[in-house]
Amino acid sequence: MVSSVNHSIASDELCGGGIGGERKLPEPCTIIIFGASGDLTARKLIPALYHLFKEKLMPAAFRVVGFARRDKTDASWRQELRDALHQFSRTQPVDEKLWQVFAENLCYCQGDLSDAADYQKLEALLTSFGSGPLRENLLFYLAISPSQFGEVVEQIHHCKLLNKESSAWQRVVVEKPFGHDLASAHALNRELTRYAHEAQVFRIDHYLGKETVQNILMFRFSNSIFEQLWNRNSVDHIQITVSEKLGVGGRGGYYEESGALRDMVQNHMLQVLSLIAMEPPVSLEAEAVRDEKVKLLKSIRLLTPADVARQVVRGQYFAGVVGGELRPGYRQEPKVKTDSNVETYVALKLLIDNWRWSGVPFYLRTGKNLPQSTSEVRIQFRPTPNVLFAAQCGSQLDANAITLRLQPNEGISLRFNGKVPGLSLGVRPVRMHFSYDSEFGAYTPEAYERLLLEAIVGDATLFIRRDEVETAWQIVDSIRQGWNGQPLTNREFYAAGTWGPIAADDLLAQAGHVWHEPQVIQ
Repeated sequence: MVSSVNHSIASDELCGGGIGGERKLPEPCTIIIFGASGDLTARKLIPALYHLFKEKLMPAAFRVVGFARRDKTDASWRQELRDALHQFSRTQPVDEKLWQVFAENLCYCQGDLSDAADYQKLEALLTSFGSGPLRENLLFYLAISPSQFGEVVEQIHHCKLLNKESSAWQRVVVEKPFGHDLASAHALNRELTRYAHEAQVFRIDHYLGKETVQNILMFRFSNSIFEQLWNRNSVDHIQITVSEKLGVGGRGGYYEESGALRDMVQNHMLQVLSLIAMEPPVSLEAEAVRDEKVKLLKSIRLLTPADVARQVVRGQYFAGVVGGELRPGYRQEPKVKTDSNVETYVALKLLIDNWRWSGVPFYLRTGKNLPQSTSEVRIQFRPTPNVLFAAQCGSQLDANAITLRLQPNEGISLRFNGKVPGLSLGVRPVRMHFSYDSEFGAYTPEAYERLLLEAIVGDATLFIRRDEVETAWQIVDSIRQGWNGQPLTNREFYAAGTWGPIAADDLLAQAGHVWHEPQVIQ
């Protein structure tokens, strides 16, 4: 009985494909990667495409074209990627025969992003694939700096590779950051949609490709026992934690420009929040899901400078020990100013002004050089009335909670109270765990595998729409305006290897709440 139920849950044949419903079959196409010599291509994109090929999920016919400035041949680029696959593939050893078949579809085109003649060379290469879908169905992956997005989109339009009115399909995939504030995001979106429809632009956030993030909607809207509790009547507060064990390291120059608020809150954390709190969509079609996410983001109360002072905490790590290793302070990291006020940690309290969540605080925190690398959502339910067991057991009686573990060890945990065996009336919080690995015994695809496949088939559910980006920036900009260049206070510094500054604990203590340390789901 159990195995048959599990099979029905896991089976695409019985329950459809991704979030957007029954999966479409991928059509023959060519994937063009701009920035093909970069780290993202070697570490994520080619391994993801190789694993899709291994799982027989790629189109029956496809090509992958790398476009970059360095002088390489098809053979030398393939060898570089083969060496990288040996290091970054999630399955080892690499199947050599399968790789050889896959590699025959890899081509390299040397070119400069600002040289129109090189785009003509790219067009000629694509034309050599024939006049069918390998030439017409095109996925452009811009693994390059956002400052170059507009130029590349304009160039591929002028050489007739990107067309708003084509009977075939062309799609442009772009990586974050999508601007550094609302004004720059608006300008970037205007550049992208000058030569492409919004429906052709796929803004990728790899967090949305994680199994448990996608399972949030399934968990909420297919289980009546939980959906009835998912509101202000039952929920006391919600905590979203994205912690990183690593420090800034060699990314000091980038971090000086971004900080934790722009780097993590504006995209990953607000996206997770929108899925946790959104209303049920009218269908599982991409636009229906994204409509509800935007409505939720627009319901988040914007913070005034006075609100920021009460509801937002910055933090910056100083030297400390993480996992037995001595780590330098942020101001001692390469390319970081010795008097920098950039935040490596941020905690905030957000309120959602809608019927479902009125009065329920959402606490978000993220930081560098914390004790664990963990992403999770904890839904804390209201405590029982202070009578019966609550009155007798006092602090031993814990409030119920559901924890959605996004990484690592993806899974879901339910926390409730249980009687300790024996003659006395002892109580202890206990947990029920669900783990993807132990329950399904199947591989969990990497986020880029799922997102690339969705881009190929044209399902935009897991990608970010223009109004989502701009609404999220409105929230973040209101916080940055509240900071207004103010220096960090002593209560906002924290030692590397701890869970953040004292001020973050004070933030929750205002309402009698405490941060809960992430628990490992075995």
